[in-house]
Amino acid sequence: MLLVLSEAQRGDLGCLQRAGAAAVGELGRLAVELLRRGAAPRACEAAARKLNIDVDTIQHGIEGLTYLLTESSKLMISETDFQDSIHVLGFSDELNKLLLQLYLDNRKEIRRVLGELAPKLPSYHNLEWRLDVQLASRSLRQQIKPAVTIKLHLNENDDQTAHVLQTDPSTLLHLIQQLEQALGEMKTNHCRRIVRNMK
Repeated sequence: MLLVLSEAQRGDLGCLQRAGAAAVGELGRLAVELLRRGAAPRACEAAARKLNIDVDTIQHGIEGLTYLLTESSKLMISETDFQDSIHVLGFSDELNKLLLQLYLDNRKEIRRVLGELAPKLPSYHNLEWRLDVQLASRSLRQQIKPAVTIKLHLNENDDQTAHVLQTDPSTLLHLIQQLEQALGEMKTNHCRRIVRNMK
């Protein structure tokens, strides 16, 4: 799978050509640090003084490298696909090799950091349900009033929580139809591509 870069991202990565192959290692280190600890303007200024390059070029290069490394690591792009993806940038062979080595050295670390940054959503644990039907009351001797009570158990951050929901059967049927329709949508090629890119 090839990584598709927008014009803005190509422009950011184009700064690497101007910075030179010697600066790629330093910019790569700063890009990985940006993922681990967040933005560090002082580190960019120090790198700009050290490499004798203006700060804007350094920042654009770091942003471009961060995007390239995170997206490649997220999709677990193979070496060949990574090389083909950066080949369109028109870099020298030396710079392409440096970028490939940077990707190979850091992809596991980047995937670990991205996994930590992912939101922790509740997950399904168990479901209990009960159907109650009111057949009569003092004022109405013959009536049928069904209600479905659902107790949903979820795992949230290693704790179990329970949520009680109550609805009538017609609303429950509508909910089931909507969920089945959503599952059907997940089988389309478009949704499969989106899900594959999210992992």
